[in-house]
Parts: sequence; C-alpha cells; structure tokens
Amino acid sequence: MVGRVRRLLGRLVSVAAVAVLTVGLASPARAAAERAAPKPPPAGVDITGVGLTEPLRLRAGNQPAQVVAVIDQVSWFGRTGAAKGPKAADLGPKYTIVVLAGDKPRQTFDLYPLAKGGPRAYRPAKQPDSRKTTAGWFLGRLNMSETLRSVGVPLERQIDTVSGGVGGGERVIPEDSLNPAKDIDDALAELQRLLLLNVGVMLVITSGLAGIALLIRRRTR
Repeated sequence: MVGRVRRLLGRLVSVAAVAVLTVGLASPARAAAERAAPKPPPAGVDITGVGLTEPLRLRAGNQPAQVVAVIDQVSWFGRTGAAKGPKAADLGPKYTIVVLAGDKPRQTFDLYPLAKGGPRAYRPAKQPDSRKTTAGWFLGRLNMSETLRSVGVPLERQIDTVSGGVGGGERVIPEDSLNPAKDIDDALAELQRLLLLNVGVMLVITSGLAGIALLIRRRTR
C-alpha cells in the first residue's frame, strides 16, 4: 500500500510540474505572438482645405505609402497639447485630415503646414468616433508641407524642409500600434495574471501533497 501511494505521489508531482511549466511558458509566448502580429494599416485618409475643390481621398489599398506618410504627421502626438495656438493671422492655410478605419471616420486633425514659427497641428476635442480626448495644439513635423504636397495637396515646394524631422511636442509611438506605455501596462497585467495562476496551481499542488502525506502517515502507523 505504501509503495502504491508513493508511486501515485511521484506521478502527481510530475504532472503538476509539467502543468506549471506549460502555463508559465505558454502565456508569455502567446502574449508575445499577439504583440508581434502585424496590425493592418489605416484604411485611408481624406484631406480637405485650401486649394482643394474636392476631398483628396487616399486609400491604403492602392496608396499605402501616401496614407502612412500622412498618418505619420499626427500619430506621434501626446495625449495633451497646448491650450492655445498661434494667432489666426500666423497660421496660414488649413488642411483637415480625417483618418478612416474601414469606411468609418475615426480621427480628425487640422494641419497648418505654413504657420509662422513652424508647422502646427490642432486636435479637436470632438472626434468622429466619439472617443474621449482633449483639444490641443502641437508642433508639427518640419516636413509637414512637403508630405502634404507629395500626396497631392497644392502647396509650393519647401526646399529647407525636405529632410523632415520633428517640430516638437511630446513624442510617443502611435496609440493603436506600439505605444510603449500601453505595451508596458499589458506586459505587467500579463505578468500579474501569470503569477496569480502559478500561485493557484502551487496551492493546489501543496494541498494535494499535504493530503497524500497525511494519508501515508496514517497508513504507516
């Protein structure tokens, strides 16, 4: 009887160890795979503004580079911007871009590529998808004018801004893509779930071992 109980105990420990290792390795691997999975680019961008008699419609299906270039002008903005922007007389021509997901408008921004002191961008508090955000002004990338011109906006070539660069503001990686803060939060949440799961498994194993040990003790008396 004691031999059978000991063999049972050994099998239980082996199975439990395999279960813990499987849980510990599968969860991070699955989370890493989900984070590494490529996300589809925005479906498109609509641009309206000075000199455009009708909206300039860019779609990722046939103009992916142009769509990405325009999105790059606004995707790095922080959650909060300046409460006040330049004077209206210093802003120059305005171009409104609307980012679409599928056929639905998702975000909108007003771009001022020729503003005095450098390109500016304004994010309205009211967004097409009703997401909660705060209105704010941001310094734009130095190549904003050239980027818009390259996709079809009627702007004169700006020789001194061809090299591009960042105008300023709080820089973050796009919110729907590789946001570091979001990635860290997700990693911590995943780690917490993993630790809790492992603790639960260990408690079950400990309880089982304690019960078997008690049974062995009673049988050997």
